[in-house]
Amino acid sequence: TAELLSQYAAGRRDFTSIELSAVDLRSANLKGADLSYAELSGADLSGANLRGVDLSYANLNEVDLSGANLRGAILIGTDLRHTKLETAD
Repeated sequence: TAELLSQYAAGRRDFTSIELSAVDLRSANLKGADLSYAELSGADLSGANLRGVDLSYANLNEVDLSGANLRGAILIGTDLRHTKLETAD
């Protein structure tokens, strides 16, 4: 998790097919990142800034997205089963 945030801060945006199951990314800023095909099942992304993030075909099964900013996010083919979306924007 720390490495992902460090790489993001350094300017990397392509995280296609990354494995992030059950990670804690509460309140993380990942604006504009490419997380297509990512494995995020069970992750905590509550309060995260996911504005404009590409989540195409990502596995978000049982992910906590409550309070997350999803404006402009791409969700084509994304698995949202059992995902918490309360107060997500």
